[in-house]
Amino acid sequence: MSKPPTLALPPSGRAYRLDTARGAFAALEAGPAAGAPASGTALLVPGYTGSKEDFIGLLGPLAAAGYRVVAVDGRGQYESGGPRTREPYALEELARDVLAQTAALRSDGPVHLLGHSLGGLIVRTAVVRDPAPYASLTLLSSGAGAVCEEQRARTNMLVSALELMGDDMAGIWAAMRAMDPRDAVPDSPELAAFLRDRWVGTLPEQLIVTGRALMDEPDRIDELAAAAPGLAKLVLSGASDPVWPVSEMDGMARRLGAARVVVPGTEHSPNAEAPVATAAALAAFWGSCPGTPVEAPAQAPADVPAGASTESGTG
Repeated sequence: MSKPPTLALPPSGRAYRLDTARGAFAALEAGPAAGAPASGTALLVPGYTGSKEDFIGLLGPLAAAGYRVVAVDGRGQYESGGPRTREPYALEELARDVLAQTAALRSDGPVHLLGHSLGGLIVRTAVVRDPAPYASLTLLSSGAGAVCEEQRARTNMLVSALELMGDDMAGIWAAMRAMDPRDAVPDSPELAAFLRDRWVGTLPEQLIVTGRALMDEPDRIDELAAAAPGLAKLVLSGASDPVWPVSEMDGMARRLGAARVVVPGTEHSPNAEAPVATAAALAAFWGSCPGTPVEAPAQAPADVPAGASTESGTG
């Protein structure tokens, strides 16, 4: 679980609803000063149990570097709504959401796409489906396939609890805090309240389906490399990681022909643990990208699955 270093938006930041062909998604956005041209647009996709706020520490530094940056809550995640059925939370459906979000940004050029942890599995699925809208792909603390054995066991426990007690998200939160007090650290009451509200606001169906994806996802790195051979790619991580081994991410970067950055002194969430250093690495990478669209075979449109609108509240 990522803990944002602050909940305050930078001066150029705003919270809004990003309207797309597949519904509306809660978003945070920041960009260059009014009147200044943007060096590019970036879309940031959060991980399991996370939210758009996981990237809040990146918004100011990346805006100062000249980028328009948009972080979203995915379908069923925190302040984005979603249906109380499981089918719309399959990785393929969440990837279609990312493609719809990209289209809705109405960028002047291709978008830099980033996914953290589970978000990495989602964005790579989107790129396999259609790499054309993207200037680059960054996989942040995300591995080649399923999470490591210890994390599979922890995720399986959580999914089992959600299947039994999904209508009592507050009760599950209290139980999780009691089981792992080290993870309940927030110094500020505001952050503690946010973390609880985020958990309670995320739909159990989303957590069940995406939790199973974390446990079962196959290695799709060769498929990704074949789908977007000309797309600039970056694998960025902390110096250690309890979810996927850093050595796995090293190998993944080699297989993709990707740039590789390790942020010293961080673990699974460099975006929250060292946002200034992480933003500097991202800006340097994005600045090195040619920024031209990637040609891709024709794909089916990012259609809306029945009953999967995100317009409603989470309930």
